[in-house]
Amino acid sequence: MAATDTPAAPASTRQARTGWYLYDWAQSAFSTTVITVFLGPFLTTITELAAGCELGADECDGRVHPLGITVAAGSYFAYLVSLSVLLTVFVLPVMGAVADRVPRKKPLLAGAAFTGAGATVAMAFVTGERYLLGGALFLIANIAFGAAVVVYHSFLPRLAGPDDRDRVSSRGWALGYLGGGVLLLLNLGVVQALSVDGDHQRTLDLARWCIVSAGVWWAAFTLLPLRWLREHPPAAAQSAAGGNVLTDGFRQLGRTVRQMRAYPLTLFFLGAYLIYNDGIQTVIALASQFGSEELKLGQTVLIMTILIVQFLAFGGALLLGALAGRIGARKTILLSLALWLAVMLGAFWLPAGEPVPFMLLGAAIGLVLGGSQALSRSLFSQLIPDGKEGEYYGFYEISDKGTSWLGPLAFGLVFQLTNSYRIGIVSLVVFFVVGGVLLALVPIRRAIVAVGNTPPRVL
Repeated sequence: MAATDTPAAPASTRQARTGWYLYDWAQSAFSTTVITVFLGPFLTTITELAAGCELGADECDGRVHPLGITVAAGSYFAYLVSLSVLLTVFVLPVMGAVADRVPRKKPLLAGAAFTGAGATVAMAFVTGERYLLGGALFLIANIAFGAAVVVYHSFLPRLAGPDDRDRVSSRGWALGYLGGGVLLLLNLGVVQALSVDGDHQRTLDLARWCIVSAGVWWAAFTLLPLRWLREHPPAAAQSAAGGNVLTDGFRQLGRTVRQMRAYPLTLFFLGAYLIYNDGIQTVIALASQFGSEELKLGQTVLIMTILIVQFLAFGGALLLGALAGRIGARKTILLSLALWLAVMLGAFWLPAGEPVPFMLLGAAIGLVLGGSQALSRSLFSQLIPDGKEGEYYGFYEISDKGTSWLGPLAFGLVFQLTNSYRIGIVSLVVFFVVGGVLLALVPIRRAIVAVGNTPPRVL
């Protein structure tokens, strides 16, 4: 199809699109309840216990030694997030290549989603000083989470045409934030009803079971997308029918890496996205740890703030999606990055022990969070050659929902050198500045035409 042709509407149904939206509802329980709220403080506390610190201590300068490496207890979770992304560099692109070659994607989605949900449920066994078990389960869950999202993203180009993709992507992301918020609201009710002031062990136990609830939610609601999504077998599936799909996937991945050089503008956009989204994902993953360890805010305040973020992100995703229909996705993303920059600078000056400023900052994050991510996803879908969605989203997902590595690595190193979470959080400013500048330099219309796609009317 020539770039100037009018593309045919994808063969999709409302039920298929609803099923696609509902997977975001299912998986967001993991990124919200686990990554954003509970796991950072929970695993940090388990690690501090292993380092010899007392439960509930205000300060802990202890060290643990996983595999003989000396690690500050406060840096352990940040390093785990970074390590999980380094591992996904090898897993996710291969998953994408396999997804593009198999005749049925839904079994891949099911396998990855249920593996991640199972590892999350297994956090019930992370008790006492078992920080290594907690770290291993997190690595499995986070890698499986990313692998499932690669397959999930690859359905998008088959669900909507160029002019509707921003809207469909924004709806999916908005429903995801709503689903994550609903489970978090339920968990907040449980924490408030069962927690006892001064009983740090009970608080730790409640956090553990809230994490487990996210795994159950993730697995249960994945059943609906698996029923309603429609398969769209690729042409490449015929060539893969007689061979081993996994080894063929590795071979195809090698070909794709070589072929990607023919689309330098797509690679340029991907580089910009990986940088600015690394900053976004680091904020998501470490905000709860920053609030509890640096600002000395209680778990209830943290959960209420994340609830504010979740429900405002639902509206924010729809609002920015509508704005993108007027001024284009790229300009809307750049506007959101400017707001992210202001948020990071504001976080440095937040007073300790004061919940209201922290909540107001969370409200600002909520307004830009969902839209910046949803529009990045839909914009990237315009820059992918037809039939290569899984492979390209495999690289894209290296820095998406909870998976980033440069940001957590920088945060962890800065904390280990300065013992200050404030300096660590402000170090993330560079990701938004550099990523935004690179995105502004991408000629989006030319990039879309270069891969053989038809640009939307508004860019």
